[in-house]
Amino acid sequence: MHDMTALLIELGAVLLALGILGRIAGRVGFSPIPLYLLAGLAFGHGGLLPLDASEEFVATGAEIGVILLLLLLGLEYTAADLVGTLKTQYLSGVVDFVLNALPGAAFALLLGWGPVAAVALAGVTWISSSGVIAKVVGDLGRLGNRETPVVLGILVLEDLSMAVYLPILTALLAGVGLAGGSITLLISLGTVSIVLFVALRYGRVISRAVSSDNPEMLLLVVLGLTLLVAGVAAKLQVSAAVGAFLVGIALSGEVAEGARSLLSPLRDLFAAVFFVFFGLSTDPAEIPPVLGVALALAVLTALTKIATGWYAARRAGVKSAGRWRAGGTLVARGEFSIVIAGLAVGVEPRLGPLATAYVLILVILGPIAARYTEPAVRKLTNRQRPTPQGPPAAEQLDNITNSAS
Repeated sequence: MHDMTALLIELGAVLLALGILGRIAGRVGFSPIPLYLLAGLAFGHGGLLPLDASEEFVATGAEIGVILLLLLLGLEYTAADLVGTLKTQYLSGVVDFVLNALPGAAFALLLGWGPVAAVALAGVTWISSSGVIAKVVGDLGRLGNRETPVVLGILVLEDLSMAVYLPILTALLAGVGLAGGSITLLISLGTVSIVLFVALRYGRVISRAVSSDNPEMLLLVVLGLTLLVAGVAAKLQVSAAVGAFLVGIALSGEVAEGARSLLSPLRDLFAAVFFVFFGLSTDPAEIPPVLGVALALAVLTALTKIATGWYAARRAGVKSAGRWRAGGTLVARGEFSIVIAGLAVGVEPRLGPLATAYVLILVILGPIAARYTEPAVRKLTNRQRPTPQGPPAAEQLDNITNSAS
């Protein structure tokens, strides 16, 4: 009974604090994500008010938050949209890997951490945060923007790439080589292929089966199906977020609209919990020793992500403003980076604090970059543009005289 009382008190305090922080962010017209993360640092181990009773509940809620973020994002697009985006964005995916994975690998090698740690840090710097970006795109009202499908295509390529990358990394960490992880890799690729096939071929059938005039039944069926698919995907070494996203694109029409309306409040609640949990898992005392390296790596890979988004949007025919918005939106790193660092921390203990500091910098910088990259570039361009000058004063006087005569 005492544990339940403590759980209710802690959860109530956390949710009330999040509500106040969200209102403050809304008043100043800014995304609440950085404030949620700072709240997590305050409530985490080594913070001002560590949470004990509710830590496990918050961890579960955080996982649900990521799943709901990707489900709602998937509901915005059809399977045909996805296939078209993937066909047009595969080259952008290659550029994304080269520009953003190589800096992480290079830093690890320069620090003397060895090739396995280099592969791990490459993943940390390569993968953008689908959860953070989905929230930012919604907060900024850009779901219908021309560049948003481009951003989505990059995220989907990255998430699907995890089905290949994570088994390879796990095999390297275990010291069994690439051959030892071949079975897991085949299972991962097969699972992604099957889910994509079902979503593309039988999406309308699934929508009809899920459809219901009763909002309660629709909510239960859609949420239950999403959690089930996400859990099975995670069990088969595929990202749970990928599974949730694919469920979203498999639903269409009135079912998708109804699900968006019902699940949006739940998404906002659990997404806030996710960002708090991210802060909870970080000990503030571990950040200062690695802050310099993390900051340098963050600045470099923020610029490479902006370049990635600009290139991808340019290939899609998006105008200049949309290119810069796409680049700024991709800056944030988050959940996948922490997962990768957690796997590799046994090989290189210093990788954990570095990855944590790196992600905290970019998860705070990400919403700022998404909002202000395009206005900053536009302002800089206008300032550098030469001011048109009229003819000399004598020539102006002659023109006036000739006009008068």
